[in-house]
Parts: sequence; structure tokens; C-alpha cells
Amino acid sequence: MSISEDRMAEEVIAVERRWVQAHRDLDLDALENLLEDDYVQIRPDGSVIGKREALESYRSGKRRWDHANSDQYHVIVLGDSAILVGRWIGRGENEGEPFDYTARFMAIYSKRDEIWRLVAEQSTPL
Repeated sequence: MSISEDRMAEEVIAVERRWVQAHRDLDLDALENLLEDDYVQIRPDGSVIGKREALESYRSGKRRWDHANSDQYHVIVLGDSAILVGRWIGRGENEGEPFDYTARFMAIYSKRDEIWRLVAEQSTPL
């Protein structure tokens, strides 16, 4: 990777860390600002949701995080886009059901107007 690509990879990881912090804090404003308008998420059951549905799942007030973190990052920079592969660890409660899981995820980020936003993501439980 070139110095420029290294810097861009660091920027993407910093945005990913803000994304994780927004999850832990259930910070809807931050989550909304970090998602591209045409964001898509492929869920473990194969269903696909968009930005509106993803944000609604947080607005319900039926989710609580005891722990959320991501690590083991590998970033591939492709111009103004980047693919981030990492590990996600989460524990808490969703709609009254406890969860405790670890997953490998892939997130696609795009930089527009000097701002990195999450375009798409998918995770697979480990």
C-alpha cells in the first residue's frame, strides 16, 4: 500500500470505530450520518434492509448493548472506496432476547465530499 492508501485505510478504520461507538451509545444521529443514503445490509438470514429499516431497528428502544467492539481489520483501498474486513463482537439484548455473538464482517465504505460513509455490509456468525 502507498502512503496515501495507508492514510485512507486509517481513516476508514477511524470511521468504523465511530460506527461501533454509535452502536454502543445508540446514537441515532451519528448512525444516520455514517450511513450512505443508499446503504444496504445483508443480514445473516439473507434478507436485505436499507438505511431506513436499519435506523428503525435502533429507534425501537428494544435494543441494549452490554458490549460491542470490532477488530482484526484488513482494509483494501480502491480509489475513493474501501472494503473493510474485520471481526465484530456484540453482547446485549434485542427485543427482550439476549444475544452474545462474534461475527466476521465485510463493510464497504465510500468517500464523497471528503467524508467516508458506510455503503454496504454483511456479517457471518463465527
